Amino acid sequence: MKIVVIQGPNLNMLGVREQNIYGPMKLEQIHAQMKEVATQNDVEIEFFQSNLEGEIVDKIQECYGDAQGIIINAAAYTHTSIAIRDAISAVNLPAIEVHISNVYRREEFRKENMIAPVCTSSVVGFGPFGYHLAMMGMLQIMNEIQATNEAQVAQNQA
Repeated sequence: MKIVVIQGPNLNMLGVREQNIYGPMKLEQIHAQMKEVATQNDVEIEFFQSNLEGEIVDKIQECYGDAQGIIINAAAYTHTSIAIRDAISAVNLPAIEVHISNVYRREEFRKENMIAPVCTSSVVGFGPFGYHLAMMGMLQIMNEIQATNEAQVAQNQA
């Protein structure tokens, strides 16, 4: 099984930008922790970060037929991108959105969320630990899908 982690604009600047909001942890550190969890659970994990909306859409589309789940922090595109929303909807994979800060306690424009309605779940406001929570959630979802598929195969063979 494979999970693709997609990071949006400015997340490459974690640990540098607005530490009072996002904390001191760098993106590479977050990814290292996620990789450790994936390895412990025998799951392949791939990381992608872009500041460009079209590249994020392309990456989501590449997940079709290649991955079983997406964890995405679309960052500022969360509030504006119908294209990312449509791509998530089109691939029809479990997707969990992550936001490091609690966007609902910030500026008014951040309360508009274009992608949440097409995501399986959202993890908001837990800092970098939110990625760990998303990993646990995605592993659970993937296990449930696998168990359902195995039960259907067994039922068809009976």
